[in-house]
Amino acid sequence: MRHLANPPTSYITFSEEGTERTFSISAVTCIGYSGRNQDKVQEHIDELAEIGVPRPMIVPTLFPQRLSTVNTRGDIEVLGTQTSGEIEPVLIFGESEDDLFISVGSDHTDRDLETVDIAKSKQVCDKPLSKNIWPVKDIADHWDQIELKTELLINGEWKTYQNHDLSAILPVEEIISHLKKHDMPTHNAVYYIGTVPLLLDFTFAERYVMTLHDPVLSRSLMLTYNVRQIDL
Repeated sequence: MRHLANPPTSYITFSEEGTERTFSISAVTCIGYSGRNQDKVQEHIDELAEIGVPRPMIVPTLFPQRLSTVNTRGDIEVLGTQTSGEIEPVLIFGESEDDLFISVGSDHTDRDLETVDIAKSKQVCDKPLSKNIWPVKDIADHWDQIELKTELLINGEWKTYQNHDLSAILPVEEIISHLKKHDMPTHNAVYYIGTVPLLLDFTFAERYVMTLHDPVLSRSLMLTYNVRQIDL
């Protein structure tokens, strides 16, 4: 994949156990089709192809995003009514490959546009991201036990939308290997690395609460955001 010799830079401040650190970020990417069971992933790709969605050139697929797409403010504005979010672990690379952290984010996507152009459907929506991070090395030995949960507020009622552990997603080592194979940066970069199964159909909610929970170390990263629709 081609990159600019002098890419633009965004600065994002995160908190690690109460200590703030500002990261210089030159690339933001969403990774699609990153399920660990790649046979199931291929079945899903085949199903989408039958309804006209183009097959990806590579799997897992890399979807570059605007630097400004990362939103740590808590709320987003969207165009129209057909958008929804999905919880994703987010890898944040600092100055080197070993300077690696995890947070929790949402790959908020325009579902109408997704049937026409998947990349654009992701690029038009901000990507909410928690300001809190953990070093990946702290969870590396129990990666698969990390739990992801999404709860939605719809017409005043809370519903559980996703609830699964990280065993559904490729291991972090395989993701990094895939990034290197395709000449993607492993420094000064943010990667939304995939999601877990939905318990409901695509649901268009007004508020999201997403939790990445570590049952071994008894702690959680949380992301809460509201969605405001802009009338077209």
